[in-house]
Amino acid sequence: MTAQSIETVATEPQHGAEIIVPLNRLKASPKNARKTPHSPATIEAFAASIKAKGVLQPPVVEIERDGEGAPTGNYLVTIGEGRRQGLRLLAKRKAIKRTHPVRCIVDAENDAHEISLDENITREAMHPADQFEAFQRLAVEKAYGPDEIGARFGVSAQVVRQRLRLGSAAPELMAGYRAGTLALDQLMAFCVSEDRDRQRQVFEQIGPHTPAYAIRRAMTEAKVRADDRRVRFVGVEAYAEAGGGVLRDLFTEDGGGWLEDVFLLDRLVAEKLAGLADEAREREGWKWAEVSLDYPDVSAFGRVYPVAVERSEADAAEIVLLSEEYDGIVSGAGAEGLSAEADARLEEIDKALQAFGPDFAYADEARARAGVVVTLGHDGLARFERGLVRVEDVPADPPSPWQEDAAADEGADDRQSAEAEASENEAPSALSDRLLIDLTAHKTMGLRDAVQADVNAALATVVHALALQVFYPGYGVWTPLQLRLTTTGLERLAPGVDDGPAGRRVSDRCEAWGARLPERPEDLWGVVAALPPSEQLDLMACCAGVGLYAVRDPHDRRPGALAQAETLATAVGLDMAGTWTATASSYFTRVSKARALEAVTEAVNPEEAGRIAGFKKADMAEAAERLVEGKGWLPVPLRTVSDAAEPEDEGAKAPRDDDAYSFAAE
Repeated sequence: MTAQSIETVATEPQHGAEIIVPLNRLKASPKNARKTPHSPATIEAFAASIKAKGVLQPPVVEIERDGEGAPTGNYLVTIGEGRRQGLRLLAKRKAIKRTHPVRCIVDAENDAHEISLDENITREAMHPADQFEAFQRLAVEKAYGPDEIGARFGVSAQVVRQRLRLGSAAPELMAGYRAGTLALDQLMAFCVSEDRDRQRQVFEQIGPHTPAYAIRRAMTEAKVRADDRRVRFVGVEAYAEAGGGVLRDLFTEDGGGWLEDVFLLDRLVAEKLAGLADEAREREGWKWAEVSLDYPDVSAFGRVYPVAVERSEADAAEIVLLSEEYDGIVSGAGAEGLSAEADARLEEIDKALQAFGPDFAYADEARARAGVVVTLGHDGLARFERGLVRVEDVPADPPSPWQEDAAADEGADDRQSAEAEASENEAPSALSDRLLIDLTAHKTMGLRDAVQADVNAALATVVHALALQVFYPGYGVWTPLQLRLTTTGLERLAPGVDDGPAGRRVSDRCEAWGARLPERPEDLWGVVAALPPSEQLDLMACCAGVGLYAVRDPHDRRPGALAQAETLATAVGLDMAGTWTATASSYFTRVSKARALEAVTEAVNPEEAGRIAGFKKADMAEAAERLVEGKGWLPVPLRTVSDAAEPEDEGAKAPRDDDAYSFAAE
């Protein structure tokens, strides 16, 4: 039937007639079965489609009548309300006129509510796979880019890129998705890479119930995640500029991905670390500099520490005056804060104090035989281990008194060689080894007796032996006390532990004592012996703490030592809640979902645990972190015996007595 304009038709249009209606004469029908309004995204999609292709399917309309049954000149849209809303959005944006002509079909016989309901029920949505492939066909056959396709269908370019990636999946994957043997999240995991051969290879290896994260891991096992510490150190931009390829994950909000050229990344990391090491060596005057991707084994080195900088009396007095003035200005600030003049003066004082240099610095002699190791920290930042001394640069052990005597005797024999030849039998012979052992054994027993009778000397002896091994690695044999202390680095076992609150406190104490102790180990006894007993005990506590090792290693069969570590933790009142916090990265992503729910139950309540029970692993980890935050919850290996016996929360689940000593892996 030929379309009729309502302005020219004298009689009412008949059922099924195709007419042209101005947009401003179309109204929403109160009989529409869809009561929930269309979402803004859907209306946006209608508008984009109509702008690009026009109204492909004419709305079905009903004649609006007044109270007396007479036509009002308007039409009620029974089917096609979304298209009407899309047209109105275009008119609002001035893309079309308010009177834009719209081709419509008149329905004058059917019940408007019933046909509206029929329109929304008797239809089947397109399978997403068909949509993915249709988008891909537009990109291939019409050379449309993501922006243009998005504009024609009212979706973002990012959504189009995702659908194009899915549409280009291997046919075997798409067939599995259509058949229902492959879920959408699994398909997306395969499509992190466009390599169809790799997709097929992994598809043949996995089972039907393999989770998406495992598929994604298999697809990217030879690549480096974008949040890897090496990537944070070098930067994705620098890696890309060097010609490295980046595989982007189009299906995550953060747009993460993987770096494909691991060799190039490692080379860039090594070059940047080497540059920092050379710069530190030249700027600070070290004898040598090295780089290490992982935390270095500093126990293999000796060590020197910064010492107090000697200042003239005038400089020291000036520093005191400036510091007092600085503190006075800060403490005198009112509720309004500091004035501009006060701020300016603080900056002047700060610059003047900085001009004096640091209070502690490495001696020139120390830098001349020590070096610096630059390593890559767990946070992607460079770490500098300064003052390390190689074995070959450690001074030789001093000769023993009897060696000095023997050398003197040997020199005397050389001077009197002629006389010695004439009267060889009359010269005194050297003591035999057996006699020397016998005599010094008696001396050792006498020394034991004397030290036992002198408490102060005994304390100084123990502190001296410990300090040698902690602050002068490689000099530990410079003591007659058979006390061996092993210091094991923990950064390799738990990256970031040195930067935690406890790690920083331990490091600060060692740095403070290192600055007070002498440069040469042979001078250590005089310093230790001169300390008052209280400070000797402080130094001994510092050394003893560094030597503690209570790591539960499955290869370390020391149940007695670990049990004693728990006893010691109780004795000192260890509370790990102030040192360690359960987060997604530190705990919840590294344990089973059951463990995560158990933690929430203990820290909060079973109701909150039940609320997140159906979450995916990553979502559950983040939710658990938020729920236990500030609760002081700790996993069993971090609790002390007293914590286990007296939980803070009455509703918390108290672990068994033997949990504190359980060596089973979590």
